[in-house]
Amino acid sequence: MAEPDYRAYAAAGAGALQQWYRPWRGLWATTGWWNSANALTAVIGYTQCTGDNTYAGVIERSFKRARRRHQGFTNSYYDDNAWWALAWAAAYDLTRDRRYLQAAQSIFDRNTAGWDDTCGGGLWWTEDRKYKNAITNELFLTLAARLHQRAPDAGNSYRAWALRTWEWLRASGMIGISGLVNDGLTPACENNGGPTWTYNQGVILGGLAALYEISGDRGYLEQGESIAGAALAQLASQPSAGAPGILAEPGEATVAANGDRTQFKGIFVRYLCDFWRQSPRPAYRSFILANARSIWDNARNADNQFGFRWGGPFDQPDASRQSSALDTLNAAVAVIANQA
Repeated sequence: MAEPDYRAYAAAGAGALQQWYRPWRGLWATTGWWNSANALTAVIGYTQCTGDNTYAGVIERSFKRARRRHQGFTNSYYDDNAWWALAWAAAYDLTRDRRYLQAAQSIFDRNTAGWDDTCGGGLWWTEDRKYKNAITNELFLTLAARLHQRAPDAGNSYRAWALRTWEWLRASGMIGISGLVNDGLTPACENNGGPTWTYNQGVILGGLAALYEISGDRGYLEQGESIAGAALAQLASQPSAGAPGILAEPGEATVAANGDRTQFKGIFVRYLCDFWRQSPRPAYRSFILANARSIWDNARNADNQFGFRWGGPFDQPDASRQSSALDTLNAAVAVIANQA
């Protein structure tokens, strides 16, 4: 059976996403500040994997205008800052415009102020220094490793930060006994047993893939394979007739989705795709394609808007749901292209 036309699916999804884009703000309506960084990343990913430059102007427009809301693309949340830094690193990969790389570097430099010795290291979630969590540190790891790859003239400081952050994360206890990453640490510096959000399993895969590229140490891939395997087994519907399961956020079936968790699944698939490039297991490819097909077949309305539950039924549209699904359609385009 021939594969669906994922490129056409992604084109439809990217077009529908732009109905929420507000050019005068450089941001997407119906969603939050950090979500707009991920919507931008999805647009960059679409442009990169398809070669379709229809929305390339969005990158420069957002670069000029979104900073009006938060100077330097930073606020008091270190994780929000890192999402924007990763978006600009992706923009640099696409355009080779050094302004974008410099923006990512500047944000990273600001984020280093969030690290201290509480719990043996790690970044705080926010400047109020009340919570150390997984996502902030996974983002810091991934950003540091990617900046090392893109700015080697900066010396080994990015590499050192990436290695330091991974060693702290590994020892922190946030990778629980199930093999999945929990949300964060208690005030006593122990795993808080918080939800195993899908994006926490994804971003760390991006960091581990980059560490493998930097070092050639397969131990990073083995750790990533363990997390990816646990995620595919525990955070998806049961496979049927040999087909992979469909990704589901913890509590998805019973809890109303807010503008945070509706973003998470696409982030997981985005970084699973990056990890697949270094660890090309057939199960990852099959999972990406199955989820892309299910989004199109089961979670789409007549306007090519995508819902939260990828196995269906369609619930409601917004920019967060749309860009999350677009990440997955982009990944499907990428794995098909890389297997051609």
